[in-house]
Amino acid sequence: MTPFKLTDELVAQIEQLIESQSNTELVSLMEDVHYADIAEIINELNEDEATYLIKLLDTDKTSDVLTELDEDIREAILKNLSAKEIAEELAELDTDDAADIIGELPTSMVQEVISEIEDREHAKDIVDLLRYDENSAGGLMAKELVKVRESWDVLKCVKEMRAQAENVTRVHSIYVVDEEDKLKGRLSLKDLLTTSTRTHIADVYIPKVDSVNVNEKPEEVAKIMSKYDLEAIPVVDEIGRLVGRITIDDIVDVIREEADKDYQMAAGISQDVEADDSIWQLTRARLPWLFLGLVGGVGAAAIMGGFEEMISKHAILFFFTPLIAAMAGNVGVQSSAIIVQGLANDDLKGSVGNRLVKEMLLALLNGVVLAVILLIFTWLWKGAFLSALAISISLVAVILVAGFIGTFIPLFLHKRGIDPAIATGPFITTSNDIFGILIYFWIAKTVLGI
Repeated sequence: MTPFKLTDELVAQIEQLIESQSNTELVSLMEDVHYADIAEIINELNEDEATYLIKLLDTDKTSDVLTELDEDIREAILKNLSAKEIAEELAELDTDDAADIIGELPTSMVQEVISEIEDREHAKDIVDLLRYDENSAGGLMAKELVKVRESWDVLKCVKEMRAQAENVTRVHSIYVVDEEDKLKGRLSLKDLLTTSTRTHIADVYIPKVDSVNVNEKPEEVAKIMSKYDLEAIPVVDEIGRLVGRITIDDIVDVIREEADKDYQMAAGISQDVEADDSIWQLTRARLPWLFLGLVGGVGAAAIMGGFEEMISKHAILFFFTPLIAAMAGNVGVQSSAIIVQGLANDDLKGSVGNRLVKEMLLALLNGVVLAVILLIFTWLWKGAFLSALAISISLVAVILVAGFIGTFIPLFLHKRGIDPAIATGPFITTSNDIFGILIYFWIAKTVLGI
């Protein structure tokens, strides 16, 4: 399969075909294009062109296209579709995707769209999903699945599975429930095929099955599925009844969104924003952390002002100030990034005290090596051994403090239930700048006997 490549020429060709309303050529051009690639094309079109293309193509393809579009583009297209047209799109989707799209509609339009869905069972499942918080396993799951009762024999089981599988895009697992729909286990397809048709499912199913509660956080679901290499996981309610399943494609989206959020937070962006958002939205997301950086800079400048007389007598100290601040920031961000990654993946072993000791020893080793190099360089360059010694000792101390802050702050935030990713950005850099400059000039003053 040749990878799809979106080019300016292709977009221009599609825009021209839409303008001339060359529908036959458009349909022919889009016939063999994957729905994800069509979504990529539509993201490059304006609102009217995107709506025209969605209305032109078959619903069984455009329904999947809608799930792949950027949210603002999808919102604009849905605004131009009637309730009946939206209902036709939703009818082709799994319930989880349909519920996500309905959740983006204006409240006044939701009931109208649901009433237009001809498959009432499908509509009922969508309404059920809308009851759950979107930031929960219930809000992430789909209702489509294959389940059999433990009291059935294999022959009846196969008949029921055939009927259920018509509504399931991909069968990952066969779940076994009791008469009250409580999850009991899962059924191996191999065991099903190699067992007598008169055998009861209760005699062949696997009783152990990983599941999650409807109120579980998506991040926790992702950890479980990643740990056990699951393609799908069943979701149960508070009394253990099977209510849905979460598939790996939904979890990939969760992991990607979480990674994007952590990356933005580490970069000093406090809200979930995208490059296409308005200047006002981007400013609101960035300004708080930029203000924190400004406060840190003013604080560092104020500290340096308190050592103005010493700097005037030993100008070499001023030249190395950026180096000390940069090393403090780098070490702090390195330490915090490792801790945050370990917390996210549940990879941290041992107690907080052991982790701090390990990071301190690592910081000490790195600091001593760098300090020796800096001492030799500064001494040979300026010939002022005492000043070079003061700078080098300061470097070791600053690296130790930065390593401690970078390790302790994420662990502390995690214990308090705050996302530790906040610690890998300007928060760590700013705090280390202030402490680093203070430690630097205090040690230099002590060593130089001023």
